[in-house]
Amino acid sequence: MGCGTSKVLPEAPTNRYVDFVRTVVRYNNKLKACDDEPLKPQRNQKGDFWRLHGYSDLRSHLLQNCQDEGQKKVAKYRARFDCRVTARYDIKALIGRGSFSRVVRVEHRATKQPFAIKMIETKAKEGREVCESELNVLRRVSHHNIIQLIEVFESEDRIYMVMELATGGELFDRIIAKGSFTERDATKVLKMVLDGVQYLHSLGITHRDLKPENLLYYHPGADSKILVTDFGLAKSGNKGRDWTMSTTCGTPEYIAPEIIQRKPYTNAVDMWALGVISYILLSGSMPFEEENRTRLYRMILKGKYSYIGDPWPTVSNLAKDFIDRLLNVDPDMRMTAFLAWNHPWIASMAAGSSVKNLHRSISQNLMRRASSSSPSSKSGQSSKSSRSNRSRFIWERETLDCSLRYQPHYEH
Repeated sequence: MGCGTSKVLPEAPTNRYVDFVRTVVRYNNKLKACDDEPLKPQRNQKGDFWRLHGYSDLRSHLLQNCQDEGQKKVAKYRARFDCRVTARYDIKALIGRGSFSRVVRVEHRATKQPFAIKMIETKAKEGREVCESELNVLRRVSHHNIIQLIEVFESEDRIYMVMELATGGELFDRIIAKGSFTERDATKVLKMVLDGVQYLHSLGITHRDLKPENLLYYHPGADSKILVTDFGLAKSGNKGRDWTMSTTCGTPEYIAPEIIQRKPYTNAVDMWALGVISYILLSGSMPFEEENRTRLYRMILKGKYSYIGDPWPTVSNLAKDFIDRLLNVDPDMRMTAFLAWNHPWIASMAAGSSVKNLHRSISQNLMRRASSSSPSSKSGQSSKSSRSNRSRFIWERETLDCSLRYQPHYEH
């Protein structure tokens, strides 16, 4: 979960959190209210500030006020947290919010290890359903490329999920900042993602909302791993690919044709989404992009995309073959995670591909998309309704603003 810090965290060793992974602290109505006092913001003496610095340091004064406001928010949310949570974790900052959840950055009091805690209000039916769905998945997984659930606290009307904290930022933010990006770099990214997805599918878990915003770097270092995050729409079922789902859900540009057709579908929908991600990763543009939702779905149903424009003339045929085998409208003909991981382009780490730097074309296309989808653009409002907001925080998928506008057909 991005928190804006520049601190480089080391890679977590295997079973690092064995002492309290999957710990569940249940509600006890005999517990009294927490005795901890809210955090008190530390303020500068304003009189001394103005006397010594005057208007020349107005910016510093405004920044101090912003810090004071941030400390007030921390104090506010700490006061709302269960005292069992604050006894173990020191709340540092509010870093995300949803319709019935709050995400804070915390520090374990004993180990000083940073984590993120998602507090979900479970009074509402929607909150309970999202929480149960996410917990059912996260309690089953333990993989170096999957966001890790550390422990869970339960109270009468809230659930506190302690999670790994990813501080390295989103995938495409890193690409833009890097300055150089080749096909070999793309295969490194995709191999980590495929590693995580293959693990999920082996457990019978389908993510159902794979997209670049849900792929986060663990730390800002160049050797950081990538974490698959946001399991609000994930579905857990039988191992293998022989069980089906029917809920209409997902983010429009990444939705597989069979979901649009409302057919029973399998974990092959994740592989379609990975095809879309791969296309964007190599070009910075979308394979299926249309402001009108109906026309967008028609393009997806036809599998209509092209390799026209920069940087596609310099992209290898093997890379295009990898994408084509994922963006197959027939889910039975689509590559599985195992086959994709073993595809020659991935397995060879693009050894026979061009070493041309794709960064300029990718960055220009990404910036163009960001500009065209901004609220200030001519079609800003329609774009805003048809695209998912680029959330800086993981797990914020309670509201399905960016899902299909159908009446959902739920699994039985």
